[in-house]
Parts: sequence; C-alpha cells; structure tokens
Amino acid sequence: MLSAPAPVVFMSKKTKADDQQSSIFEALSFEAAMTELESLVAQIESGQLPLEQSLAAYKRGSELVQHCQQSLADVEQQVRILTESNQLQPYNDTK
Repeated sequence: MLSAPAPVVFMSKKTKADDQQSSIFEALSFEAAMTELESLVAQIESGQLPLEQSLAAYKRGSELVQHCQQSLADVEQQVRILTESNQLQPYNDTK
C-alpha cells in the first residue's frame, strides 16, 4: 500500500527588510493599525486610486491585517495566562 508523500514546507529566510518591517509594526498599536486599515479599505473601495497605488494599498493592508491578527493572538495568550488568583501574568513573547 502506497502512502501519500509528506508535505513539503518551505521556510523563508528572514531578511534585514523583514526585521525593519517588524520593528515598524511593533511601535504600531492595534487601534492605529485598524484605523489605517479602515482608511485603506475605503480608498481601495472608492475605485479612485490608480492601479499602482491600489496595489501598494492592498500590500500595506495585508501587512496591517497580519499585525492585527498577531496582536490579537498575543492578547489571547495573555488572557490564558491568568492565574487562579485572577492576576494577569506578564506574557513573554519568545519569537
């Protein structure tokens, strides 16, 4: 009996640009990212942006979505760390 081949997982190398992008988003609050994302969506939906600007706005929006999803995941993890005495313990991000 033949078994299915194992899936191939490609790991991308972190570049200096990735590190710079990460540090830009670390300073951006969840609320600020959501506000910027809402603005970008409105601009794209208006249909008034030229193609290149629409593409750039879409890319930035995608990055903002990832940042917001990570922020929510981090907060969710903090909530899970609540102790029995209802004290919120610091969340140590080990990325």
